[in-house]
Amino acid sequence: MPVVQVTLTHGRTPETIRSMISAITRALADTGVAPEENVRVLVNEIPTEHFAAGDVTIAERHAGRTADTESKEGQS
Repeated sequence: MPVVQVTLTHGRTPETIRSMISAITRALADTGVAPEENVRVLVNEIPTEHFAAGDVTIAERHAGRTADTESKEGQS
């Protein structure tokens, strides 16, 4: 029985999460990994301030801060 673990930043609608779970389940069934009823999908949600690309968190990116603007501010 395959278990797929997905970590998302907080903020997606329940419908979006359900759609993603269905897509993962179908993909595993379509490729012959396991029948749909045997696939388990574990979804974790984390706050946007706990996920970063480089030194910029997703929350900061949404607020307009980027690594480029931060480095330019440090040079002033």
